[in-house]
Amino acid sequence: MLKPAVVIDSGSRFTRGGLAGQEQPQCVLRTVLVHSWHHAAASERPGTAPRSYPLKDGVVQDWDAMKVLWSHLLCCCLRVVPEEHPVLLAESPSCPAGSREKAAEVLFESFGVPALHVANSGFLSLCAHGRLTGLAVEAGAAASHVTPVCEGRSLPRATRRLGVAGDHLSRHLQRLLRDGAAEPWVPQALTKKVLTQLKEQYCYVSLDYEGDLREKGSRPPARFQTPDGRWITLGKERFCCPEPLFRPQLLQHSRPGLHQLAGQSLHSLPQHLRASMLGNIVLSGGSSMFPGFPERMCLELNALFQGAGVHIEVLANPRRSTAAWAGGAMAASLTSFRHSWMTRREYQEHGAQYVHTKFQ
Repeated sequence: MLKPAVVIDSGSRFTRGGLAGQEQPQCVLRTVLVHSWHHAAASERPGTAPRSYPLKDGVVQDWDAMKVLWSHLLCCCLRVVPEEHPVLLAESPSCPAGSREKAAEVLFESFGVPALHVANSGFLSLCAHGRLTGLAVEAGAAASHVTPVCEGRSLPRATRRLGVAGDHLSRHLQRLLRDGAAEPWVPQALTKKVLTQLKEQYCYVSLDYEGDLREKGSRPPARFQTPDGRWITLGKERFCCPEPLFRPQLLQHSRPGLHQLAGQSLHSLPQHLRASMLGNIVLSGGSSMFPGFPERMCLELNALFQGAGVHIEVLANPRRSTAAWAGGAMAASLTSFRHSWMTRREYQEHGAQYVHTKFQ
């Protein structure tokens, strides 16, 4: 009898891990490798040691670093023996085929896992909401995606990607504060940590962007004290920061906004399938956590489908920042899921490319 599956969701900023059946990740690491004499993985302590970032735009670029990170997660954080636990791995909707094969090779060859399941993060986000059919709108750290899923199968031709996400918004906030600063010390105070705190604690999505620009925002300015005791004031920056998710042109991106990509995806589907999707639109990812984001998405989508005779509801779980991991933990704990694994024997018989046959 195999032990509970390990669920891994490696994003560009964080890697989450835990066991099937758990409600929250047992371990959350920074997806970064700190190169020092003891090869500490995912250390958040400040220092001068060089760092490797295994993922770029949600896709693994450095597999050696990824192996070290996964080894630290499995053996040091979760304290499991990889050979005894199946692994469910969440993957980005825009993950290339070669990356999926390499993941299978690494997990079977380097870690000796007994079984593997690779699942689209959009599908897993729907699973976290108890759905097998719907539209997953994911806003993460490096990229955002719209993924339609029908009866547990993602539809790649209708999937859309937006190269605007949390990291881009942080840099946008930095430019806004730097350009509008009256005090010369402000640019130096805007460290990565400070920007993340400002973005997560004080920024929100406007429901009337043009109107708020005229009125300087629907909420009062916020003041933030930096670690060295100085103060930063955020006015219109509070709602201008996340606006590129809906207006990518603010960052010189030519792509449509996330709501428009959702509309494109839905319009590319057959009428009967589109109708079932409209009532099951699920948000996930850390950059969907801005106050006002669910309401704005709902407002924009209802405007796009005005006259269609439907009212769109957008589902936004308070824990949606970890929805992909939670969906994986839920799915892997089901007895009906036991036939969904690619076993080590199948890997040895068919090779890494079998992941495309097994997980369509």
